[in-house]
Amino acid sequence: MSKSSDPRSPILAAGAKAPNFRLKTTPDQTVALEDFLGRPVVLAFYPADWSPVCSDQMGLYAQVMPEFKKFDAEILGISVDGIWTHLAFAKDRKLNFPLLSDFEPKGAVSRLYGVYETSTGESARALFVIDKHGVIRWSLLSPDGVNPGADGILTALEHLR
Repeated sequence: MSKSSDPRSPILAAGAKAPNFRLKTTPDQTVALEDFLGRPVVLAFYPADWSPVCSDQMGLYAQVMPEFKKFDAEILGISVDGIWTHLAFAKDRKLNFPLLSDFEPKGAVSRLYGVYETSTGESARALFVIDKHGVIRWSLLSPDGVNPGADGILTALEHLR
């Protein structure tokens, strides 16, 4: 898809200040990006819980968690699905990191990062590595049907050292 026909605003790039946000992770708990200042954060935007590629991608990150922890990095999954769907998905897939609901207003955080797909009403598949000061150091927009894996994340975390 050429950028001219792409309905998203441009994805935030390395060097940009990561927009702060506060999203629900359970019915009574919220997570804010600023909660993690002082340590690296990986934001993994994805289209939908339960889809095959999203299931593979989020499952991979759960398996690679020991590698992320070597960098003291926190990973946060973000989609427009609701909290109850996230909770069921995380339990079923044995995920060991928070899934944040960008549900209402729908896609507000995805829009801030330039990864909201207006044509589908979902987040695009995108990754951001944010340093301990809240600055994006690496970002990637991946095709929705492709699991971007963890290698790019790990390389970006290594470069933060």
